[in-house]
Amino acid sequence: MKTITRWLRNILIFFFTSTLLAVVILKYIPVYITPLMLIRCVEAMIDGETPEINHHWVPLERINHNLPQAVMASEDNLFLKHNGFDLEQIQKAQIAAQEGKRQRGASTISQQTARNVFLWQHRSWLRKGLEAYFTFLIEKIWGKERIMEVYLNSIEMGRGIYGADAVARINFNTTPDKLTKSQSVYIAVSLPNPLERDSAHPNAKMKHLHGIMSKRMKQIDQFPKELCAQ
Repeated sequence: MKTITRWLRNILIFFFTSTLLAVVILKYIPVYITPLMLIRCVEAMIDGETPEINHHWVPLERINHNLPQAVMASEDNLFLKHNGFDLEQIQKAQIAAQEGKRQRGASTISQQTARNVFLWQHRSWLRKGLEAYFTFLIEKIWGKERIMEVYLNSIEMGRGIYGADAVARINFNTTPDKLTKSQSVYIAVSLPNPLERDSAHPNAKMKHLHGIMSKRMKQIDQFPKELCAQ
């Protein structure tokens, strides 16, 4: 029994030490690859396709301020106010699930970032618990600007396209600092399903959401303020 207890203690110490160290390190260095990128490569090979990763890290100051505004409007309008979890949206999602309605997304940008960088996409109680743990850590250690920077560099934005630089160059033939408000909104409304929604060729639903999100952007505090003069 003592041996089992000692092993469990050592495993827990290793887990908390290694994850804390990983979060601290990634506060200062770029995230060059994520679990989802690797998973998509494996899926492509299984389907007999050539794996493709279009990704290039750029600092937040080289991303036009319209893009963080647009993703907040579309994905998490309380990003600047919550501590990583939008309790109101979580409650609404639980009620919808209990009533048998279509599951609605309740993940904040912080939660999505934690999942993209440290975890896998398949839903399970284990992943949810780990996601909450990593979300708490990055909120406390990284802060909002770093979370947004990592999010905009790591999120899947199309087939084989990851981050603001890749989507700007491939879909709009420009650089992330020159993205227009309209282009930024189309990128944002594609994020719930980037493999089906093409920001370069928006469908009718995306065009409808474009109008809604463009108006919603005006209701959100500009972020980060020092970049809003771009």
